Amino acid sequence: MTIKYFYTSLTRISNLPEVSFSVEELPKEEWEAADYVVGEVSSPPGGLSQVELANGRMVEVVEGDLVVGAFGKRYATLESVGDWEDIGDDLQMSALTSAGLFGKATSGPSQPVPLTYKGHVIVDEEKTRMRDYVPSVSERDFELPVVLLLGTSMSAGKTTTAKVIVRLLEEAGLGVIGAKLAGAGRYQDILGMLDAGADHVFDFVDAGCPSTAVPEEVYQGTLNDLLSRMTDTDADVVVAEVGASPLEPYNGAMVVDKLWPNVKCTVLSATDPYSVSGMIDAFGHSPDLVTGLATSTEAGVELVEKVSGIKALNVMDRDSLPQLKSILEDALDL
Repeated sequence: MTIKYFYTSLTRISNLPEVSFSVEELPKEEWEAADYVVGEVSSPPGGLSQVELANGRMVEVVEGDLVVGAFGKRYATLESVGDWEDIGDDLQMSALTSAGLFGKATSGPSQPVPLTYKGHVIVDEEKTRMRDYVPSVSERDFELPVVLLLGTSMSAGKTTTAKVIVRLLEEAGLGVIGAKLAGAGRYQDILGMLDAGADHVFDFVDAGCPSTAVPEEVYQGTLNDLLSRMTDTDADVVVAEVGASPLEPYNGAMVVDKLWPNVKCTVLSATDPYSVSGMIDAFGHSPDLVTGLATSTEAGVELVEKVSGIKALNVMDRDSLPQLKSILEDALDL
């Protein structure tokens, strides 16, 4: 009987659904971040009961289902915190994100999908890793102009803002790259930018990384790889999102430092008006524009501008789009 697997979106760079493989339990000293592994749903899940497939679709999983994902680390402020290195001898772990980021959950407001480690994905007698499926690329100087999106935390409204900006730049006749350069892997974020009209989309999964909560020297190679791939397109501008906030342990600060010479406009999505000033004080950069949850109402917009002195817009309000368009045209010298 053919065994059915749910291939999460962290497998989208691989050909695992098309090849023959075995699942073998390996000793822990052979485990590494970004290894492809199989987890069995170990009890009826509550809360996060869905996984994101390689095509971006969300599906329900139930007890006994076999899910293919990758070892990684997540350090979310509003959702799960966990690490593959914390998996104990009982081999219990969780899907820390719906995209198939597997590790032992240590904190969080809800119960992620519980899994039991069944083994590593073995192809041609070798364990498989995400980086095994990353085509080599020649390193190139990155010279594209960037609209940089930052957040005071996760779920602040960055991706929503990115989609609006992508649409406006496409309407202006530009070739646009939508990119998520830091955070934890989830395909829906960049798919949203693709749906908004981006000509190309990239994230760190394309460079073989399930999450950017990795040592700086590891992420440096991931970022250089991604920027080289972007340069190798015919795009005119990059709309780049830094997942979570640059102050969280996802190497967002490295992204900002690397891109800063190319940044033409910085947009901060904030969860509340007072977090804008906190972000500026802590990080040392003032954005050109504030969007996000803090600007959801007229009162919020006014308070952001009063507290921070920075222009704020509710990008979900169509009446604000001419102002946003003007800001982008001035920043990019269109």
